[in-house]
Amino acid sequence: MRREIPIALAIVASAVGVAVADANSGIRTWLQVRRDLAVAQARVAELEKRVEAREGGTESLRKDPLARERAIREDLGLAKPGEIVVRGLDGAETQSR
Repeated sequence: MRREIPIALAIVASAVGVAVADANSGIRTWLQVRRDLAVAQARVAELEKRVEAREGGTESLRKDPLARERAIREDLGLAKPGEIVVRGLDGAETQSR
C-alpha cells in the first residue's frame, strides 16, 4: 500500500507538469483565453457605449428638424448664407456665423 502512494503522487505530479508545460491545452492556454476574454469584454462594453451614444443622436435627428438640417449641412460641408465653414487640421468642420 505504501508503494502505491508514491506512484500515485508521481502520476499526479506528471499530470500537473504536463498541464503547466503544454502550450496547446494546458494552464498557459487557459490563462491566455482568460486574458483574451477580458479584452473582448472590455471591447464589447466600449462598443455598447458608442451604440448608446449614436442611438441618442439618431433620436434627436428623428425628432428635431433643425438638428437634422445641421447634420446634413455638416456632412456635405455646406453653409447657410452668411455662415462660414472652417475646416480644422483633423478635417472636422465647424461653422461660424
